[in-house]
Amino acid sequence: MRKQTILALLLCFIVTLAMTGCVKVVEIGKEDELTGNKKFDAAENVEGLWASQAVPELQGKAIDLAQLLKDSNNGDFASVADRGHYSMGTSGELSFVVKGEGVVQEVNQQKKAGYMTVKLNGYDGQIIVKLQIGSVYKGSAVRDNLSFIKYEDYTNQVDWAKISQSIHAVIDKDIIGALDLASMTGKTISFVGAFGVDKKTEVLVTPIEITVK
Repeated sequence: MRKQTILALLLCFIVTLAMTGCVKVVEIGKEDELTGNKKFDAAENVEGLWASQAVPELQGKAIDLAQLLKDSNNGDFASVADRGHYSMGTSGELSFVVKGEGVVQEVNQQKKAGYMTVKLNGYDGQIIVKLQIGSVYKGSAVRDNLSFIKYEDYTNQVDWAKISQSIHAVIDKDIIGALDLASMTGKTISFVGAFGVDKKTEVLVTPIEITVK
């Protein structure tokens, strides 16, 4: 009797599944096709917007770096904060989108976070100007100054951080990768980029555009 009951219940279960069609075998790695949740791809997200939206917006926002440094009174960037952007509205990291021209004095590739030191035209103060050249890039100033990229549009902090990493990957490939770094010392360049306020004695610009004169 007990066996008959179990068999009957099992038969009912199989019939119910067949009628509802609720069983579906999904190939490993294709679970998102069933759920409708596409795996986040930061590189795809950035590359689709970089040339068409990001670069034009940053070019339009860029202010003269030499003038900003002079007006900051030796690195008091809070005094010129109205020309920059706070990552959290009125607080958080202060950053600026800038442009300038100068002569490359040094190219340092000894560190993973490499940089070029630039003697900025129109500025004779003590603040050192550096442009990041990778392969490791510090900060998130470029991402933070893009109006169409907002934290609340991303699922979590990890995806938000990946956006900045993907921006730096594009810069490393398209901007820095196009330069012959070994021959840059002594050349005049113009640039557009962004920097986050960190030290009063130097600015570390992440370039989104570099032109060799």
